[in-house]
Amino acid sequence: VQLQASGGGLVQAGGSLRLACTVSGRTFSSYAVGWFRQAPGKERAFVAAISWSGGSTYYADFVKGRFTISRDIAENTVYLQMNSLKPEDTAVYYCGRGWVGSFSSRAYDYWGQGTQVTVSS
Repeated sequence: VQLQASGGGLVQAGGSLRLACTVSGRTFSSYAVGWFRQAPGKERAFVAAISWSGGSTYYADFVKGRFTISRDIAENTVYLQMNSLKPEDTAVYYCGRGWVGSFSSRAYDYWGQGTQVTVSS
């Protein structure tokens, strides 16, 4: 199982970025792909997740209405569209494979390498 995160960068407050997580290896059909983020000195926090088979989505309260998670099964890719970015969204964003409906990083067993998102004020 491999996950490859990409799409991070530097953006001004109010701007947008789209992250991509390309997956490969064993089937993901019984799992979710989720995005977490980790700022310096803080724990890894849940951002959003999507079940691979049914497409159910889950969001942390602090991103509802601003971020949208989606998947393209043919491309084996999960996207995180991030709009109205704030300086407090600055973090390394990780994608991982985990149990559907879980918001804990302990329920995720495989992770991508992370991609840096920096939002300037």
